[in-house]
Amino acid sequence: MRATARPDLTAARGRVVALAEQRGQDPERVLAVERLSRLSGVEPTRIPRVLAGTAAELPLYERVHQRFLRLRATRRDKHGREWPLAAIAEDFDAPGASLGPLNAGTGLPRLGHAAGVQRFFGVYAGFLLADSKSAVERALATSGSSPTGSATGGADDLEHLSYLTGITPQAIRLTLDGNPPRIPLKEQVRLRFEHLRRTRPREDGQPHSLSAIAGSFDASGQSLTRLAQGEGLPNLAAAAGIQRFYGVEAGFLLADDAEALAAALAEIERELESAERPAENPMLAVMRAHDVRSIVTRAGKLSPGGWKSLADHLDDLLAREGQLGRPAEGEAP
Repeated sequence: MRATARPDLTAARGRVVALAEQRGQDPERVLAVERLSRLSGVEPTRIPRVLAGTAAELPLYERVHQRFLRLRATRRDKHGREWPLAAIAEDFDAPGASLGPLNAGTGLPRLGHAAGVQRFFGVYAGFLLADSKSAVERALATSGSSPTGSATGGADDLEHLSYLTGITPQAIRLTLDGNPPRIPLKEQVRLRFEHLRRTRPREDGQPHSLSAIAGSFDASGQSLTRLAQGEGLPNLAAAAGIQRFYGVEAGFLLADDAEALAAALAEIERELESAERPAENPMLAVMRAHDVRSIVTRAGKLSPGGWKSLADHLDDLLAREGQLGRPAEGEAP
C-alpha cells in the first residue's frame, strides 16, 4: 500500500477506542503513549504529533538511531539492565564495535545487522526502518487486535498471500504447516525484490527499471544491479527506498517467511473485520455519525401509536431528501 493511501491515524485510533469499549477495556490504557511507543519505537513525545499528522518525519539515520535506543531502553535483560552491544551483535556473529555507530547515531548499520538487531529483540522486521506514521499505524493495529484472534477466510488464498508477502505459494503452504523454508538473507532479499518488480509493474505492464526505482531515493540504477543479480545486499537506505517506492511495509525485504505471512494474514483479518462491521449492525455507523441517544431515549416513552407516527414522519423526511428507497420489484409497497 502506498504511503499516501494508508488509513488516517485519527480514524485508526477511533476504531481502536471503539473496539476497546466494546470489550470493556479502558481506551486510555489500551492506547497509553508509553505502550504505543514501545510497540512502534516512536519517541513518546512524538506520538501525539504523529497521531495528529503534525510531526515532521525524521531522517532515516536519526530514526534508526532512536529506534535502536528505544529497543535497548524498553527491552532489558533479566536483571533490568540494557543489553550490551557485544551481546546483541554476538547473536548474529558480529563484533560489538560494529553497532557503535548505530548506538551513537553516527552511521547506519548494514542490512544484515539491522535484521539481526530486530531478531535479537523480537520485533517485526521493519521496526528500525518504518516511518513514524507506519510504525504508529502498526502499533494501533496491534493494540486493537485480539490476542487470541486468528485470521481465517483468507488463509487458503495462496496467490493473494504470495502477492502480499513475496513468498511463493509452495513456501507459504510449508510455512502454514509449521515448516518454513530457511534461505540465506541475501537470497531472500533478492527474491522479494524480484517479486516486487514482477507483481507491481508500470501501467504498461513492464517492470519498473532499476534507474526509476533508485532515482526515487536519489541513487543510480547501478546501485541496485548487484541486488537484482543476487550478488549482494542493498544498504539500509536503499532497502528503505525500495520498500517506499513500492508502497510495501518497511520490513518487506527483511521479514522471515513466518513473520511476513503473519503480517499478511493480519491485514486480511482487518479487511474482513472492516467489511463485516456494517453488515453486522447497519445502525452502528449511523449512531456513530449522529448523536441520536437523546432521540432514542425520548422515543422509548412513546405509545404504539406514537411509534407509528414517528415512523411515518421519518418516511416523509427521507422522501423529501430523496433518500427513501423504492420497493424492490415484486415486493409489496
